Amino acid sequence: MFFIKRIYVLFFCFVFALSITAQDRSKAIALKDILQSIEKQHHIYFNYIDNEIVVFKIVPPKKSLSLNKKIDYLQKKTNLFFENIDNKSITIFSNNALDTKNICGYVFSKEDNSPLENVNIKFENGVGTSTNKKGYFELKKENSTDLLVSCIGFTTKKIAVSDLQNKNFLKIYIEVEVSKLNNIITNHFLTSGISKKEGGTFEIKPKNIGMLPGLIESDVLQTMLQIPGIYSTDESISSINVRGGTHDQNLFLWNGIKIYQTGHFFGLISAFNPNLAHTISITKNGSSAFFGEGVSSVIDISSNPNKFEKNSFSAGINMINADIYSKFNITKKGFLEIAARRSITDLVKTPTYKEYYNKAFQNTSITNFSNNQNIDYSSDEKFNFYDITAKYSQKIGRKDHLILDFITINDQLKVFQTTRINTIIQSENNILYQKNYGGNLSWKRNWNAKNSSNFNVYTSSYELNAEKNKILDNQTVRQENKVLDNGFKFENSHTITSKFTFNNGYQLNEIGTINLDEVNSPIFYRRIKEVLRTHALIVEGKYNDTLSKIYFNTGLRLNYIEQFKKLLFEPRLQFNYAITKHFNLEVLGEFKSQNCYQVIDLQKDYFGIEKRRWILANNTTIPIQKSKQASISLFYIQNNWLFTLENFYKKVTGINSSSQGFQNQLEFLKINGDYEVLGIEILVQKKINHFITWLSYTYNNNNYHFPNLDQPVFPNNFKLDQIISWAGIYERKNVKIALGSKWYSGKPKTTPMSSAINYSNSSNPKIDYNIPNNKVLDDFFQVNFSTTYKWKSLNEIQYKLGFSVLNIFNRKNEINEYYRINAITNSIEDVKTFSLRRTPNLSFRITY
Repeated sequence: MFFIKRIYVLFFCFVFALSITAQDRSKAIALKDILQSIEKQHHIYFNYIDNEIVVFKIVPPKKSLSLNKKIDYLQKKTNLFFENIDNKSITIFSNNALDTKNICGYVFSKEDNSPLENVNIKFENGVGTSTNKKGYFELKKENSTDLLVSCIGFTTKKIAVSDLQNKNFLKIYIEVEVSKLNNIITNHFLTSGISKKEGGTFEIKPKNIGMLPGLIESDVLQTMLQIPGIYSTDESISSINVRGGTHDQNLFLWNGIKIYQTGHFFGLISAFNPNLAHTISITKNGSSAFFGEGVSSVIDISSNPNKFEKNSFSAGINMINADIYSKFNITKKGFLEIAARRSITDLVKTPTYKEYYNKAFQNTSITNFSNNQNIDYSSDEKFNFYDITAKYSQKIGRKDHLILDFITINDQLKVFQTTRINTIIQSENNILYQKNYGGNLSWKRNWNAKNSSNFNVYTSSYELNAEKNKILDNQTVRQENKVLDNGFKFENSHTITSKFTFNNGYQLNEIGTINLDEVNSPIFYRRIKEVLRTHALIVEGKYNDTLSKIYFNTGLRLNYIEQFKKLLFEPRLQFNYAITKHFNLEVLGEFKSQNCYQVIDLQKDYFGIEKRRWILANNTTIPIQKSKQASISLFYIQNNWLFTLENFYKKVTGINSSSQGFQNQLEFLKINGDYEVLGIEILVQKKINHFITWLSYTYNNNNYHFPNLDQPVFPNNFKLDQIISWAGIYERKNVKIALGSKWYSGKPKTTPMSSAINYSNSSNPKIDYNIPNNKVLDDFFQVNFSTTYKWKSLNEIQYKLGFSVLNIFNRKNEINEYYRINAITNSIEDVKTFSLRRTPNLSFRITY
C-alpha cells in the first residue's frame, strides 16, 4: 500500500512538472517582440541583426524590473552581448562577432548618434566591407594595417592598427563633412565659450561661457558689447552701435524670427533669456546672403541643440528678476523646452533696481515733473517685465526634423504723480506698454548624405503703446507704434564634393507698420499704415580646402520690392587663408539694404524713454538704406597668444536725420544723407593656465554727409574716436573671477553760440547753435568686477552663487548733453545725462 502511494505521488509530481514546463513554454515569445516592448517602456532603441535574434524565443522579463536587470536577464537567456552605446541605444551582437579572427562594430553619425548605412570599412591593404541598415559591419581582422572608415558627406576616419590589436568590437563615430566649412580660428576669444570662425563670425555658447567683467549671468547682448567694434554710447543695449551704425540697423534674429524689442528696463537688460540660447552668431561684416534687412550687423540667436540631451531643470534669481528653465523629453526623438523670466521690481525695490531706475528716467518728463515739486510731491511707479520662450522639437525618422519656436517679450510701466502748486493739485498718470511676440515653424529634411532642405514660416509682432493723462487739464495724449512682420524662407544645401557646397533659396517677407497719434484736447488724430512686400532669391557657394588652407564663401542676394518695382543686388564675400600654421589672412565684404528702420518724431515722445518708432521706406522722402562694407584682417595665434588686427571701411546711404537722434538745430528736420566710417580694431590676448587677459583698442573716423546743409560734413552722433578695454579673467574648477575696465573718448555734442534765446520769431523762440557736433563730452572710464562660485550636492544638484559690481569707483560719467529752453526762467538750460553709478548685483541659481 505504501509503495502504491509513493508511485501515485511521483506520478502527480511528474505531471505537475510537465504542466509547469508546458506553461513556461506557452509564455515564451519572440525576442524581437520583447525588445520592441522594452523600447516603448524605457524610451530606448536596440541595434541588432535580425538573423542573429530570430532564433530566440524566451519568456519575457517582468515589466517591473529595471532596464539593467532586464538586460542581464536577456543576456543569460540568450548568451548574446548587449552593449550600451549612449544610454539611448543598445547594440546586440552574437558570440561569433567576438571571434578573435574577426572585427565587428557599428558606425554612427557624431551629430545625432544615428546609425549609418553603406559606410565603407576598409583595411589599407584593400580588404573591406560596408555597414547594413543598422550601421553594423563584420570584417576579418588583418595584421599590421590601419582601418579606414569613409562615407559620402562625412569625414574619413582612420583607426590605427595599435588600437585594433586588443579590440574585436568597435563603436565608431564620424563627423559630417559640411561641419568643417566653419572651422575655428580660436575657441577662447576674450573668454571661454566665445570663438572666432573662419567666415568672420563670432560664436557665443551662453551655457559654456566663462566670466566677463560686470556680468554674473550670460546676458546675450551685454556679452556682445565686449567684442571690439561693438559698443553703446549710452550704456543701453537698446542702442548698440556696430562700427558707427544705429541700433535699428542691426538684424536681431531669434530662431529665424526678427526681434524688434531687444531690451528690458528700457535697454538695461537683454530681452533674450540666456538659459534657452545654445548658440549666438555675431557677424559685423561679410554676412551670409541668406540674411537681409540690416545694413550694420547680424545677431543670429539659435536655441537648437546639436544633440539629444537629458531632462533638466534650473531656476535662478538676482536683484532684478527671477527665472526658471525646464527641458523634458516627450518621446525618444522629441522634447519640449521652456524658459521664463519675470522682474521682481514690483515686489521689492533693490539697490540694483534703484540705480537702473535713476539711470533710465533721468531728464524725462517723469523726473522733470518733480522739478516743480514742493513738500507735497508724491510718486507711485509700477514697473515690471517678463519674457517667455518655448521650443518643441521632434525628429521624424532619420531624415526629417520638425521644430516649433515661440517667444514673447513684455514691459509695462505705470507712473502716477501728484504735486501741489499754488494751492492747486496737479496730477499726471503715465502708462507705457512694450511687447514683442514671435513664432517660427521649421521643417528640416535630409534627402540624402549630400542634400538637405529647410523650410521656415515665421511671424513677429511688435507693439508700443503710451498714454499720458494730465488730470487737471483733462488732456489725454496717446501714441502707438505697431509692426507686423510675416515671412517664408526656403533653403537648399547641396554637397557637391568634400570641399565644395552650393546653397540656394528663396525668401518672401511682408512688413506692415502703424503709427498713431491722438490728443483729445485740442482734438488731433493721425494714423499712418504702410506695407512692403519683398521677394529674395539667394545663391551661395562655399569652398573649404584643408590642405591648401583656403576658405572661400561667396553669395548673391537679389531683392525685389513689389511696391517700388525695384531690384537690389547684394553680393557677399568671406575669404580666409592660412598663410602659415599660426598666421591667417581674412577678407570680408558685403552689400546690404534695409526697408524698415526707426525714427524719432519728438524727443519727449514716450516720456523720453522709448521715443523711437518703426517706419517703412517709401523710396522718396524716406529712402531705402543701403550699405557697403569691406575689411581685411590678420590673425596670429601661437603659444596661447592671440593677436588680431582688422581694418574696415563702411558706408551707409539713405539715412534720414530723424533716425539719428539729433538734439540740436537738426532735431526737427527731415533730410536725407549718409555716413562713412574708416577704422581699425586691435586685440592682444594671452592665456596662462587658468588665467586669460586681453587688451583691445578701436579707432574710427565716422562722419555724416548731408548735402542740403550749409555744413554738409560733420561727426556722427555715435562717433567714439577711441575705445580701450582691458580684462583679467581667472577660471579654475568652481571659481571664476573677472576684473576689467573700459575707456573711451566722449561722444559729440553741439553747443549754443550764446546764452541768449533767439526771439526773432516771438511765437517760436529758438537756440542759435554752432555747427553740429562741434565739441565732445569728457572721456568715459569705468571699472567692473564679477565672480561666481558653483558646487554640487551629493544628489548631483548644482548650485551657483554670483556677485558683481558695475562702476566700482562710482565715477560720474557723462554720456549725453543737450540744451533746451526753460519757459519758466526764460533761459537756456544745459541738460546732462549720466551713466550708471556704482551698481551691485547678486544672483543664485540651482540646476539639476
